[in-house]
Amino acid sequence: MSTLPLVGIPADAREIGPHPFHVVGDKYIRAVSHGARCLPLLIPALGDWYDADEVLDRVDGLFFTGSPSNLHPSHYGLPDSMVTPPLDPHRDATTLPLLKAALRRKVPLLAVCRGFQELNVALGGTLFPKVQAVPGRLDHREPDDAPLEVQYGPAHSVALTPGGRWTAMTGRTELKVNSLHQQGIDRLAPGLAVEAVAPDGQIEAVRVEDHPFALATQWHPEWRFWDDPASSALLEAFGAAVRAHAAARRLAEVAE
Repeated sequence: MSTLPLVGIPADAREIGPHPFHVVGDKYIRAVSHGARCLPLLIPALGDWYDADEVLDRVDGLFFTGSPSNLHPSHYGLPDSMVTPPLDPHRDATTLPLLKAALRRKVPLLAVCRGFQELNVALGGTLFPKVQAVPGRLDHREPDDAPLEVQYGPAHSVALTPGGRWTAMTGRTELKVNSLHQQGIDRLAPGLAVEAVAPDGQIEAVRVEDHPFALATQWHPEWRFWDDPASSALLEAFGAAVRAHAAARRLAEVAE
C-alpha cells in the first residue's frame, strides 16, 4: 500500500471562550484529504518558533487557507492606522516565512483567500485593506446574515488568462466563483502571473512563475469542491504535483 504524501496546513491562532486554540476549518482539511488525496498535517501557528526548512523537510506540499483574520498592514508597508480587524499575528509569523521557504525550495503549494493575499505579500506585493472602498471596485464581501449556501454561492465571473494554468486545467475561459473577501491585491508582487480577473479588474487568481505548482485564488474552491468540476480539477492537479514532489524526494534520498 502506497504512503499518502503529507500536505501541511498552517493553522489560525484563535480564542474559543477563554482558551487559545490552533484551528483549521474542516472544508480545508477535506479538500486535501478527499480532493487532493493527500494526508493533511496541521501546522500550529507558533511563529518564529519554527525553522521553516525543518517543516519543509517533513511535508510534500502546503495549503494556505482562508481565515476571518487579516494580515497586519505593516507587512506590506501601510501604517497601523490601516489595520482592518480581526488580526492574527501568530499566523502572519508562521505563514510568511513558510511561503518564502516553500517558494525557494519549489515545494508545491495552493493558497486561497487569506493565503492568496499572504502569497502576494510574501513576494513583495501590497493589498487593498478594503476593496469595497476603492473607486470602481465591487463589494466582494459576503452577506453576513445569509446562510452558508448563499455566502459561498456563485457571486461573479472571472476571466481566465489565455494560456494560463487554470485554462489548461479546465478548458474554460471564464468561471463563476464565490466571493467572501474584504481585502485584495493592490500591487501584484514580482514573480506572480495573473491567472484570473473579476469584472471590476480585481485580481482573483495568480500563479508563481518558474515554479512547478504554486497557485492561489481569492475565491474558495474548497467549498463543496465535489460539486464543481473546476475546483475538483484544481485539487486533483495539486495532489498530482504533491505526489510528484514526494516521489522526487524519495529518489533523491535513495541516491544519497
